[in-house]
Amino acid sequence: MKQQFFLIAMSAVLLTGLGSCQRQSQEDKGFTDMFSQNEKSVKKVSSIGDPRPVDLSGAAETAVHAVVHIKATQVSKTQIVEKAPDFFDYFFGNGHGQQYKIQTQPRIGFGSGVIISKNGYIVTNHHVVEGADEITVKLNDERTFKGKLIGTDAASDLALIKIKGEDFPTIPIGNSDELKVGEWVIAVGNPFELNSTVTAGIVSAKARSLSTTSSDGKTPAIQSFIQTDAAINAGNSGGALVNARGQLVGINAMLYSPTGSYSGYGFAIPTSIMKKVVSDLRTSGKVQRAVLGISGGTLGTDLKMDDNQMAQMRSLINRLGVRQGVLVAEVMPESPAQKAGMKQYDVIVSLGGREVANFTELQEALARHRPGDTVEVKYVRDKKIYTVNVTL
Repeated sequence: MKQQFFLIAMSAVLLTGLGSCQRQSQEDKGFTDMFSQNEKSVKKVSSIGDPRPVDLSGAAETAVHAVVHIKATQVSKTQIVEKAPDFFDYFFGNGHGQQYKIQTQPRIGFGSGVIISKNGYIVTNHHVVEGADEITVKLNDERTFKGKLIGTDAASDLALIKIKGEDFPTIPIGNSDELKVGEWVIAVGNPFELNSTVTAGIVSAKARSLSTTSSDGKTPAIQSFIQTDAAINAGNSGGALVNARGQLVGINAMLYSPTGSYSGYGFAIPTSIMKKVVSDLRTSGKVQRAVLGISGGTLGTDLKMDDNQMAQMRSLINRLGVRQGVLVAEVMPESPAQKAGMKQYDVIVSLGGREVANFTELQEALARHRPGDTVEVKYVRDKKIYTVNVTL
């Protein structure tokens, strides 16, 4: 009897062990399948981009000849200054202070620019040439020219200048819309007056907005920056951001740093905005801007919201049935948006055939157009998509 019990117990142990082996075999197969799927994913990712090192020397060779050094000078001027009235002015019945003349010191600024036409049109930043009385342009081959300001635009921080001559070296203008995050780019300019300096990095973000006002502190800014970790320093402003194919994709504009020197990120104005602004400046000296006629912001949560506001936003998002786009807060009376039937709490998801995920992207899409242009706008209302044609 004891022997029979022992055999049964042993059988149970063997069966249990066999079951464990079967489960272990299934788990091993699961791990094998997982690694097999991972290998397929790696092969798929590898096929997207060439994993070999990128040679940027060709792009750099093209760009350095088209990037110029700009010297902007404000000449010495005579200004009339009124001294604040003191006690004796009031005592003797003179309610205002004395006026006297002062001679201002000349101011000199340096930056970069990019030649975009054989006959000498150069694009740079508004803040590089703002207030300049004299502009001097120095080419990579050491030739020096007097620059003429054609037009400047504080909102986009772009300016167009012209030098006399023909057959200047240029750089082909690429399509910044095709840039991908992680793509290699080079920044070319004259930081700290070190001429023809090339730095390399990747596109670390797109459609980045940094402030609500332009460099003059007054004009509403049109911002949709390309963010890059290619080093950009003082003097790089107005220089070229170039892709690996040697095409201009942006105009370097600013750096983000607590010290005033490069600390990881620089920002460039995309050519999608540059081309339209430069075209307007060349033809009329000023920029024509299209208006949709709404105020609003990016749909989603805001870190400044309290718990109640965040709950209301989540409820609104669920009701609208869309998670990204531009939420319309107000539609201006008699505006193009109102005439097209748009209302408060609509969410704009596309303009002119371009998807719009946030307010910065809406600004960039509008910046391509002029007053009078008719564009297709798609918006969501109560989980339904509406498409209208709007004359800006």
